[in-house]
Order: sequence, then structure tokens, then C-alpha cells
Amino acid sequence: MSENGAGYDDLGFAKLDTNREKRTGFPEVVFCEGKPDAFLPKIFQHLVVVDGRALGTRASEHQAGLVKEVLPRASYDPVSRILSVAPEVPVSLVGHVAVVCAGTADTPVAEEAARVAEFFGSRVTRHYDVGVAGLHRLLDQMDREDGIRAANCVVAVAGMEGALASVVGGLVSVPVIAVPTSVGYGASFNGMAALLSMLNSCANGVATVNIDNGFGAAYLATQINRLAVGGSAS
Repeated sequence: MSENGAGYDDLGFAKLDTNREKRTGFPEVVFCEGKPDAFLPKIFQHLVVVDGRALGTRASEHQAGLVKEVLPRASYDPVSRILSVAPEVPVSLVGHVAVVCAGTADTPVAEEAARVAEFFGSRVTRHYDVGVAGLHRLLDQMDREDGIRAANCVVAVAGMEGALASVVGGLVSVPVIAVPTSVGYGASFNGMAALLSMLNSCANGVATVNIDNGFGAAYLATQINRLAVGGSAS
């Protein structure tokens, strides 16, 4: 490792952006998929030394095992594929982000969004399997205690034709972040149909992230949630 004073630490095989949280309010997050086995544990170890915590997305169970060997307090969720090392002093969760999921097949992307938002300090409520094929399920979640309408921001996750985001956008007064998933039969084109539907939503206040990008949705939702509660960095 060499610290060059430029805001990143050079490990030889990776340059970790240790200044990112000061610039953006969020620490660097590790995209684990494709990382060589020899690199990932060292990256996590260094981030924990610098920041006391670390977050990785799209991790495999094998990668989680490698990191747990050097960081026993690391935790792994096989559904969302989130690998994290939480700070030793728990973070107080603030505000309210609602993560709404169309079907159980969309749960991995929804859970990625929920867990990332929680890691960044947002209080999250989950409203899963409420797709438009049974609209009464969604409506039942709107006004109950801690319901969807009570949130500062809504993340709407759906595959197939991606209609959920438009429906939610027409029912709430806060920003909706639409997340298309690659769930669906042939003509869904691995999420392209849902992506195009969400981009063409006639409901206002709906913004769309990339296919299966629960992480990106959580990042943006946390920014909105922080503004709503008058906070900044986690």
C-alpha cells in the first residue's frame, strides 16, 4: 500500500477511493462480481481499516467465505448477494424509504436496494409481491401504519412489463425510483421491456435506473431521504 496524498490508497492491484465519502457523502462500494479471489479480501480489509465498515454488491457465497476468513464479523445475504461489514457501533436508521416489489422473482433486486439503503442509514420498509396482477395487494399497503404513502421516497422494482412503477407514481406525492428487472418471458428481452415501459411512464415523478440496479436505486433513494430529514452523510 502507498498513500499518495491524492485521496486514494494504491494497493498495487486496486486504487481505493478513500476520499469518496468526503466528496459525495457515500463511501466506495465494492462490485464483487468478477473480482479475483486474491484481491477481494484485501480490498475489504483495507476499507474496514480506513472506514470501519465495508459494503460489497453482487458477491457469491464463495467470495463471502473468503472475506469472512479475514473478517469474521462480515455478513452475507445470499438473496441480495450483499456482502457487508457493519460498523462496530450500529448506525441509527433515519427517515423512511419504501421498497416495493412486484413479484417474488424480483425479490433479489428489491433486497439489494433495501439492504444498501439500510447500510447507508435509511430506515426501510418492504412491501413485496404486490404487482399489478393483483392490484388490491398494492392498495392495501398504501395507507397502513408505515405504509408506502408515508415514505420520503419509493423504490419500485418490477420485471415483465414494468407497470408497477407507473401505478405507484400515480398514487404517491414523493419521488419514485423505478427499477426494471430481467424477470420475464422471451419478449421481455431480459428487462428491456420493463426498462422502456418505465422510461415512458405517464406518471410524473418517476425516474428510472438500469436493469437490475438495486444498488443505484438505493443510493439515489438515500440521497432523497437524507434531504427529507435534513441530513447529509451517514
